[in-house]
Amino acid sequence: MTHRLLPVACAAFALPLALGPAQAESYPLRAVVFGSLDAAPSSFAANGVKVELEGGGTGPVILASAGFGRRFETALCTCGASVHTARLARYTVAAAMVGGYQWTGDWGTAALYAGPEASLEALTDGLGVAVLPARIGLRLHGEVWAHPSPDMLVNGTLIAGTARGDVWSRLAIGYRIWDAFLGPETSLYADQTGYAKWSLGLHATDVPLWRYRLRVSAGVQFETGRERPSPYISLTAWATPQ
Repeated sequence: MTHRLLPVACAAFALPLALGPAQAESYPLRAVVFGSLDAAPSSFAANGVKVELEGGGTGPVILASAGFGRRFETALCTCGASVHTARLARYTVAAAMVGGYQWTGDWGTAALYAGPEASLEALTDGLGVAVLPARIGLRLHGEVWAHPSPDMLVNGTLIAGTARGDVWSRLAIGYRIWDAFLGPETSLYADQTGYAKWSLGLHATDVPLWRYRLRVSAGVQFETGRERPSPYISLTAWATPQ
């Protein structure tokens, strides 16, 4: 199962590159397609589409996404009278479709969403695989992309879901250098299993590349069960079909 992670992650990230310019006539409403890849000991790849129902600006929006991830955990295993620690890999497939409303202005954009989500997980120790029951729940999503000044960006995102009992948040500040915003970022994730991770790094957001925009991040990541921090790299691409 491990050797399948990279092809799936690359396919997820490549979706906006494949659909961005080619699907222009497929979106009568304004849409943004996106893909992301977080590469670290705990990795996740996702893609999706955001549709603005009134063609842009303030109004109702729909956001659909799907992703695949892997992380490593430790667990206590009891075999007869002996107890030992096992190293497990947890694979997750998750999807959501949320609807909401966004507000736009000279100051930036803010949006609130709510809707259903689903997840399917599997645990493996390298010898066997245990597939956990599929779960369906409610996702709440809020985000802000603000420009306190033309040369400054403040981005905050908060996502909470009941399917996995998890919360993810990210905060980034950037200052314009050439055609992008550069600055620090931090993120935090936790779920009901007791697992948590947080990261601290630097990002470059709104980097132009042909018909696409990119966000590139790098830094250090701290995880439950790991004594030392590890590096992470994150790449997100998005495009607006014309």
